[in-house]
Amino acid sequence: MELRVLKYFLVVAREENITKAAALLHVTQPTLSRQLIQLEEELGVQLLRRGKYHASLTDEGMLLRRRAQEIVDLAEKTQREFQQDAGELAGEISIGAGESNSMTDLSRKIAVFRRAHPLVRFSVYSASADDIKERPDKGLLDLGLLAEPVDIGRYEFIRMPRRDRWGVWVRRDDPLAARASVTPRDLLGIPLLLSRREEVQRELAGWFGDAFEKIEIAATFNLILNAANMVRNHVGAALGFFMGNLSDELCFVPFSPPLETGTVLVWKKDQAFSPASEQFLQFLKQTDETRRMI
Repeated sequence: MELRVLKYFLVVAREENITKAAALLHVTQPTLSRQLIQLEEELGVQLLRRGKYHASLTDEGMLLRRRAQEIVDLAEKTQREFQQDAGELAGEISIGAGESNSMTDLSRKIAVFRRAHPLVRFSVYSASADDIKERPDKGLLDLGLLAEPVDIGRYEFIRMPRRDRWGVWVRRDDPLAARASVTPRDLLGIPLLLSRREEVQRELAGWFGDAFEKIEIAATFNLILNAANMVRNHVGAALGFFMGNLSDELCFVPFSPPLETGTVLVWKKDQAFSPASEQFLQFLKQTDETRRMI
């Protein structure tokens, strides 16, 4: 499979129209159609259902779209990693980050590093820990910022100093907004929005105790901003970390008894880093060692 053909396929998958994709790619429609047919013959599967005005992906086509995007992303990331300018450190460092206040600490370190190396660019991919933790193994991310609980057995890691505080996000006109804290019993009978991560749900089950079997789950989510939107629109109250001011319409009420979660910055064991990524990791290790010595 040629990288160029995979890029062609991805444009067709996005546009769902071969003629339009050909125009965007600046190739003729017959040329693009021939390349796609050859790709199907090479793989031995049908990738597209072709109509007069529409092209949709088969199940095999949807699988290839995921794989092709990963291949193209990795190829482009590799190319950027080796960019240099007159001997100065340059290139791209890719970081996956879950929603955590530890991103504040990491952002400050990024800012310090870029003052010394302004040609280095950072690419930040935001998602849940489950979505992030597989991407370093595929070479798509250099580092991952993961909220615990998470299995880090196959990673090297730095434990971040900040811990995230759990609580409930409610509308400011909700009766719970007037409380200084909420207990598990306070949340019974209220539609709740929970993280879809099983590890997180188990941690919350430990905090709720016997009351966990009685809670009403209205929805699950993986990003707190989407959950905040649902809270504003009366879907329920969202259980999550304190993340500053998500919205002027919402209020955060901490758990009682308190519940806190740690965060780790991970990378694949024995990973081969680009020069920029290697220097940034060494910078992080040095600042972490300094912090622990103070």
